[in-house]
Amino acid sequence: MTHPLFDIRGRVALVTGSSRGIGQALARGLLEAGAVVVINGRDESRLRQAADELAPAAEAGGTVVHTAAFDVTDAASVTAGVAEAEDRVGPVDILVNNAGTQLRAPLLDFAEPDWHRILDTNLTSAFLVGRAVAAGMVLRGHGKIVNICSLQSEVVRPGIAPYAATKGALKMLTKGMCADWGPQGIQVNALGPGYIETELTRPLVEDEEFTSWVRGRTPAGRWGTTDDLIGGLLYLASPAADFVGGQVLYVDGGMSSVL
Repeated sequence: MTHPLFDIRGRVALVTGSSRGIGQALARGLLEAGAVVVINGRDESRLRQAADELAPAAEAGGTVVHTAAFDVTDAASVTAGVAEAEDRVGPVDILVNNAGTQLRAPLLDFAEPDWHRILDTNLTSAFLVGRAVAAGMVLRGHGKIVNICSLQSEVVRPGIAPYAATKGALKMLTKGMCADWGPQGIQVNALGPGYIETELTRPLVEDEEFTSWVRGRTPAGRWGTTDDLIGGLLYLASPAADFVGGQVLYVDGGMSSVL
């Protein structure tokens, strides 16, 4: 039996960028906990496939999964997409700003269009979707927003400066959202994944030298899995975190805590 402080059954959750990887895993965790989940992405066919993959989790949680295809980097698309999803499914109680991308290149060689792309995807999207969803949360006087930051919100390696810049800014946007919306009963926090094994990080996982470095550098001695992130999200999305605001919960096997 779920402790009442962690009960999110029946809550409506919107997870951006959730057709695969970390986003899909987070959506699965919310479904298994009984939340009604709206998954988001730009590709409708991929979203339908993801919904089919998530159907067993929805069945296990006694709930249902919906899809909402819209571009989180486009203000008009976000406004229309959020409004349509809320009209169809219900007011969003939990927003997970997960949409993100990674572009690696030495900073001197980093192209300006790529800079704008990574900024729009990793940072501007959280502002746009957060603003659209928070408008209703403010009127209702409650809501949970969880931004997906990164270990790179705190530290950086060569070749990923723009990514780290977006994730560092997202950390501060989380705190700013808390300052603005906390008085209206909205808790805004963030989850900071460390090195997580996903489809996108598969080349790094298969790089023996890099994986050896990750294992040696991480007190837990391994890569993280997407399942490792679910517990932290469920906590931040639940009444258990009603007095937690503007915080980043790092789920990184301890990497950010040691030299």
